Amino acid sequence: MNLEQKDWLSQLEADPNAVILDVRTQSEWEEGIIPNAIHIDIYKGQGFIYEVDALDKSKNYYVYCKAGGRSAQACGIMNQLGFENTYNLLGGIMEWGGEVIVPES
Repeated sequence: MNLEQKDWLSQLEADPNAVILDVRTQSEWEEGIIPNAIHIDIYKGQGFIYEVDALDKSKNYYVYCKAGGRSAQACGIMNQLGFENTYNLLGGIMEWGGEVIVPES
């Protein structure tokens, strides 16, 4: 499901079962992330599918990328793998108004 920035954030903050998933490249990840995000690069192809398929399907996934395209793709793949609740951040981190931190390496 595609959500506007404010809806994505308000739903995320109220969701005790939330997982934030960043599907950008490693170099994009290192530039800054939404706090508490986990990272699985969608460009890993089959590797992305393996890593995502190992995640807990009972959680709700809030997925983002740079502009919203790759995260929409990721949500589609996740839905095909049996994930029921995936939420794509429209506009991606480029339009994100919330907190951004530099991940620990």
